[in-house]
Amino acid sequence: MLEEYRISGRGASEIAASVERGVADGALEPGQGLPPMRELASRLGVNPNTVAAAYRTLRERGVIETAGRRGSRVRARPATTARGSLRVEPPPGARNLAEGNPDPALLPPLGDAFAVAARRAAEEPVLYGQPPVDEEFGRPARAGMSADGVPDGPLAVTSGTLDAIERVLAVHLRPGDAVAVEDPGWASLLDLVPALGLRPVPVAVDDDGPLPDALEAALAAGARAVVVTARAQNPTGAVVGAERAEALRAILARRPEVLLIEDDHGHAFVDQPLHPLSGSTGRWVFVRSVAKAYGPDLRVAVLTGDPVTVDRVQGRQHLGPGWVSRLLQRAVAELWRGGAVDPAAVAAAYGRRRTALVGALARRGVEAHGRSGMNVWVPVPDETGAVARLLQSGWAVAPGARFRLESGPAVRITVSEVEGSEVERLAEAVAAAVAPVAPRTYG
Repeated sequence: MLEEYRISGRGASEIAASVERGVADGALEPGQGLPPMRELASRLGVNPNTVAAAYRTLRERGVIETAGRRGSRVRARPATTARGSLRVEPPPGARNLAEGNPDPALLPPLGDAFAVAARRAAEEPVLYGQPPVDEEFGRPARAGMSADGVPDGPLAVTSGTLDAIERVLAVHLRPGDAVAVEDPGWASLLDLVPALGLRPVPVAVDDDGPLPDALEAALAAGARAVVVTARAQNPTGAVVGAERAEALRAILARRPEVLLIEDDHGHAFVDQPLHPLSGSTGRWVFVRSVAKAYGPDLRVAVLTGDPVTVDRVQGRQHLGPGWVSRLLQRAVAELWRGGAVDPAAVAAAYGRRRTALVGALARRGVEAHGRSGMNVWVPVPDETGAVARLLQSGWAVAPGARFRLESGPAVRITVSEVEGSEVERLAEAVAAAVAPVAPRTYG
């Protein structure tokens, strides 16, 4: 409780840090009110403007929110409490299907690609002042996106999809701006938005991606940006098909001022065609990463977009890390050139595992979703109970709360390595842990 935690500090940064420590330690709970600024200033013996500056910093960091006369309070999901903490630790012997990792057996060996990149670096060392996008990487990256119908635009390289999204949001939006996000959606993105001081606006999804009416409502409510997953949506596996893409493009075209960020992390491990939304608005970015197809530790994503946005991203990047290692870029280019993996075979393997589990659950009267990617989303009436019962049965799954804002309870099951007789055992355990629910959209 607040009376048990004494906020301290003399400067704005010290006061803000004290509140953040209280939130991180659990002494200040989600939804708990903070003292009025003048009251706290009097208690600490500082100017009220100092407390106002501390509260402003905390709002920008996504730790607190201000609700008019109700004052300031800790956010329901403060940015200092990552959704990744909403997890279960599997006991020894339990099968861990909660982490969302790819099957290591379907990832390419990296040794040869890095050896080629290292030899090239020895012959032509990368020095300061060179272009941030390696030509050998940029050329096939641009060709691949063009083949998928992504509009032409300049390229930038970032350290993964989330890095790209953070940079794009930061160069266009200000603290307090609203961002339309999928619900359920990617947990890391749902953490990032409030951490930047932005306000997430949920957009319900079904198996075809964001619902047009829900997107329209979010934009009408003032969302200045929208993030859409093209394929392999995490956690539901949704895919934006041709008809849905046409409807979403029409909505976005009426809002040219909206920033559109399109996430295609499913490239090279899904077999559904891409129906890009990019170019529907005046400010847009399309991001394609290699982490799921080639390995999570290969932190490389390529983005294209309108010239102003890409220029801003590269300008800000120049003042920070400078560029993403060209050694990494060349290694990825070598993986592309050498046909490191067969995307069709990888997609078929994941598809076989998803289909098997969804079918086994359907035979037991349990609704499940998973059109693409490596996860299956199972709506449940009692999320905590379902997770606990599955854990007792030897299966660790991800609580849906990690991925939800307003959508109903569910669990996410990563099927990357689930095959054969294990599918039926898992389906039997899930059926025993949950009660059947009527089909519905996730929102």
